[in-house]
This record gives sequence, structure tokens and C-alpha cells, in this order.
Amino acid sequence: MQSMNISLPDPLKQFVDAQIAQGRYSSVSEYVRELIRADEKRKAAEWLDVKLMEGLSSEEAALTAADWDGIRKEAMAKIAQRKAKR
Repeated sequence: MQSMNISLPDPLKQFVDAQIAQGRYSSVSEYVRELIRADEKRKAAEWLDVKLMEGLSSEEAALTAADWDGIRKEAMAKIAQRKAKR
């Protein structure tokens, strides 16, 4: 695991310390990791929304068995990448 140093203004540092003091997180690192994971999920949801809107605004086309196979392979590759990151 890599280490990273960050600088925070006092009000933000106090906020983070309060989150840990409340018992919601066991450490600053855990809190920051959770924030990063939430941001990853938000960005993935935004990407999905964009792709869905593109699909809805495009011309209709029938999907073939080969199309579905490609979609499944791409999804499985993305799942494997996410698992490998953790």
C-alpha cells in the first residue's frame, strides 16, 4: 500500500478528527479511502448516465449474439480491474 501526505486547513482537519472521534471511522486513512471510493462510485454513475443518454438518443439497432458477448466480456473485464485495484 502506498502512503500519501495531504495538507488541510484547520477547519477541515477538525472536521476529519470529529468524524473519527464519533467512531464512524477508525483512522484518517479509512475516512479518506471511503471518500475516494464514494467519488469513484459517483463518477461511474455519471459515466453510466452519459452512456445511457447517448444510447437513448441514438438510432435503434438490433443487438446480435456477438454484440451481447462483447458487452459481457467488457463488463467482466471492468469487474476484474476493480477487484484487482482493491
